[in-house]
Amino acid sequence: MRPFFVMSLLFGLTIGQTASLCAPSEYTIHVEKRECAYCLAINTTICAGFCMTRDSNGKKLLLKSALSQNVCTYKEMSYQTALIPGCPHHAVPYYSYPVALSCKCGKCNTDYSDCVRERVRTNYCTKPQKPCTM
Repeated sequence: MRPFFVMSLLFGLTIGQTASLCAPSEYTIHVEKRECAYCLAINTTICAGFCMTRDSNGKKLLLKSALSQNVCTYKEMSYQTALIPGCPHHAVPYYSYPVALSCKCGKCNTDYSDCVRERVRTNYCTKPQKPCTM
């Protein structure tokens, strides 16, 4: 019985990592600054999707290394900069944003990712909208 359990566990872990559905996904960011006349709608890609986690009910029986809470996060990314139209000369009219090139399931890095679930918030403009021409 023990060899069957070990083989089942290894099979489950292997299939679990390959069954993860973490990939770049299209996303629209709405950007506006108080001193600028327009809102800018920017189309970019973010990492989104499902990652398998190993969180057992028997946490006290397992080593901490056997437990993992993986999230869909950036493997490779670049930054692009957009110009917000209608800004006065004293305002900085540029906005830089990340573009996901590839994604992976892994630990959340707080240097460039928000690792907590945010409150539901609407992504919209309060000013006239200008689409990004990039």
